[in-house]
Amino acid sequence: MTRFTLPLIAAAGLALSACASLAPYGMQSSPGGQGYSEQRIESNRFRVAYNGVGAPGPVADYALLRAAELTTAQGHDWFEVTQRWTDGRPDSAGGMQPNVGVGFGSSSYGGRYGDYSASGVGVGIGLNFSGPSATSTTLEVVMGSGPKPDQSNVYDAREVQNALRR
Repeated sequence: MTRFTLPLIAAAGLALSACASLAPYGMQSSPGGQGYSEQRIESNRFRVAYNGVGAPGPVADYALLRAAELTTAQGHDWFEVTQRWTDGRPDSAGGMQPNVGVGFGSSSYGGRYGDYSASGVGVGIGLNFSGPSATSTTLEVVMGSGPKPDQSNVYDAREVQNALRR
């Protein structure tokens, strides 16, 4: 291997991982595309989904942000997440993920021409060049007005917007 091979492999991996990344926050413009969508279920109950690429955390944040925006747009103060679905792998950020494996083996053989033994050690370096994979979060929310109930799954819509707007 020449001294340029490893840097070229690393550069190719970074280029591949940069091909697909989480798009800026916004409405979903096409089926299967990135962005938010919502569906009214009842007058104060909505299903909010955010489809993205990469790590599940930022996608979940965008779903909460959309639920908060929708809550204030409907004239409410807070929302309760009654159901939550996340689709995607925990390691869905992808990219170049190196791993190292080490192995050892030995063998002995006694035969017609004498005893023979051998041993060996192997080291392998693997690189995962897969890009980020699709991730989505869907929330079913119920909106309310007035004082926010003191429950862990209830969010103040304005506070969520202030915390998550980028």
